[in-house]
Amino acid sequence: MHEICEQIAAEEHLRLRIARIYSELSPEVLQRKVAEGRTIALPPAGKLTRETIDGCEHIVGLMGHEPIAQALKAGANVVLAGRCTDAALIAALPLLRGMPPGPTWHAGKTAECGGLCTTRNDWGGVLVSIDQGGFEVEPLDDLAACTPRSVAAHMLYENADPFRIREPAGWLDVTDATYTALDDRRVRVEGSRFDADAYTIKLEGSAVVGYQTVSIVGIRDDAVVARIDEWLTSLEAFLTNRIQTVLGLDTSQYDIVLTPYGHNAVLGDLDNDPRPAREIGVVFSATAADQETATNIAKFANPYLLHHPLPDMGYLPSWSFSSSPAEMERGKVYAFVLQHAVEVDTPMELFRLDLAT
Repeated sequence: MHEICEQIAAEEHLRLRIARIYSELSPEVLQRKVAEGRTIALPPAGKLTRETIDGCEHIVGLMGHEPIAQALKAGANVVLAGRCTDAALIAALPLLRGMPPGPTWHAGKTAECGGLCTTRNDWGGVLVSIDQGGFEVEPLDDLAACTPRSVAAHMLYENADPFRIREPAGWLDVTDATYTALDDRRVRVEGSRFDADAYTIKLEGSAVVGYQTVSIVGIRDDAVVARIDEWLTSLEAFLTNRIQTVLGLDTSQYDIVLTPYGHNAVLGDLDNDPRPAREIGVVFSATAADQETATNIAKFANPYLLHHPLPDMGYLPSWSFSSSPAEMERGKVYAFVLQHAVEVDTPMELFRLDLAT
């Protein structure tokens, strides 16, 4: 991104000061935090260990607004920031200019996804105007409108609690916020507050959990669809037994998952919809320590995905794969392993600012 910005500046004859803020963290820095007892496990994670840190390929910290504000204060025209909280991108400048944190963080949260807080949420952006008493929001697209409902509803987006949101410096609380239509396009928001708390930085990190191969089969058979849970359980038990017998692998060496899209694949046991499915796409995934093993498992499973009968079925069913060859190698697969935060002495402690002259 820095090279692209420099290229554009040269082509357009612009003199820009470009700031780069790096948010990737070294394992050594976090190991010290662990040793000092300054890490916090966020539900449902357990205590952060050295082994977890060492297993991550990359670790980033979610910066607050302060590193961005520092870059702007130092005269940056362009700020290229690493991982940060979404609202911090918008909150940095108004906070630097003395706007109150409650309305500012709420405005940042509202505008983070552009037009998502409007009636035409797939198009355009919004303008937020912040003052000492609150903020106003209006769409940039002439065909869109902000309404009290559309603006308030954005607090539901990606939040476990629609009234309180954690930022590095504390909590945005909109419990007492009011949303008032100024006209048919603009909304004013008042009553938001920000409760300061111990400064913490949330961590994000992923680790390689293996290599994966997938196959997708489409099932349209009334008998099997009506008893899909039984069919899945039966097939998984059969494959587990046969993989050990034929391939010589025990369950500690691989993982298989059968996901029936069209039948509770998204919500699982939370789905109480009684409507029956007509057809179900079953995604089979095999994960192992190497790609060859994962693919061998998938190839072994493929005939049974096509023809596995119910226990009392008097015929051999047949379905179809979505592709040929059926198995598709996904390569490395990752899992998020960091659901933790760390205490810091200053907002800039974990981040590096590089400001070109």
